[in-house]
Amino acid sequence: MHDLQELEHFINSLPKAELHLHIEGSLEPELMFTLAQRNNVNIRFDSVEELKNAYNFNNLQEFLNLYYEGANVLLHEQDFYELTMAYMERINRQNVLHTEIFFDPQTHTIRGVPFSDIITGIRRALQDAENQFGITSKIIMCFLRDMSAESAMQTLIEAKPHKEWIVGVGLDSAESGNPPEKFTEVFEQAITEGYLTVAHAGEEGPADYVREALQKLKVSRIDHGNRALEDEALVQELASLQVPLTVCPLSNLKLCGVTDMTKHPLKIMLQKGLLATVNSDDPAYFGGYMTENFLAVATALDLSRDEIVQLAKNSFLASFLSAEEKAKRISSFEL
Repeated sequence: MHDLQELEHFINSLPKAELHLHIEGSLEPELMFTLAQRNNVNIRFDSVEELKNAYNFNNLQEFLNLYYEGANVLLHEQDFYELTMAYMERINRQNVLHTEIFFDPQTHTIRGVPFSDIITGIRRALQDAENQFGITSKIIMCFLRDMSAESAMQTLIEAKPHKEWIVGVGLDSAESGNPPEKFTEVFEQAITEGYLTVAHAGEEGPADYVREALQKLKVSRIDHGNRALEDEALVQELASLQVPLTVCPLSNLKLCGVTDMTKHPLKIMLQKGLLATVNSDDPAYFGGYMTENFLAVATALDLSRDEIVQLAKNSFLASFLSAEEKAKRISSFEL
């Protein structure tokens, strides 16, 4: 399958699930400008093109600075609805049948945006998208690891009235210097309340952060996990337990986690028996949604048709869908 157009069509037509998507990171420049004008929010860019030109990052922190600046335009329930619906419309065109989206309440509540407005707007869009497109979804609430554990605990408390809408909690933002262990008590409380847990680890942080996330936070999935490959014993544990890794190829390239897509570790992960998946992370900032991420690694790593199909199957295996729903989705590959 060396024909690029044929490969793109094949990838786009495959049923897929996305498990690592920050909804704030799907804020396209055009919508950012629309919301800035509507909400009278000043942004330091005079045009969509100028904003797009700013999307050149040297590291995670530089990206986060722009990411949080962009999030300032999100103020009202309708803003979160439009943000989420725009993402759902895009993935519908790429045959994504299920998505488990992250949102960062602290990014907004510290600006005075009510928690209820954030999640109500997101959920309303997800419900409308399921009715219109048949895409199923789940919501994961993430804590910002560069903020305090106390702030995370307060966010967990704020979420209680909407608990039935949230399947799990996660940990994201600047990894360096913010080990998973910092949030042990918060995650223990979340598990007590019935939430599933996931965490970013092994993106810019070391393999030890992956181990900490497993042992201290009792996570069901590792978001990213690239640097787990630096610890062979850890790799064997992840493979044995089939702990999913939600890998984000274009994000890794854009943030310089890998400097060359031909050196991306995804193929090695598959060869080592890891339950790796492909995801877009922050697609508006990193240059592509699901199909673009699949296409980037498939071409750079010369993935076979079977490997591409395995990655798509893995996305459902790694999801928080029920065993029955997983089986139904995976059976569609055999048709």
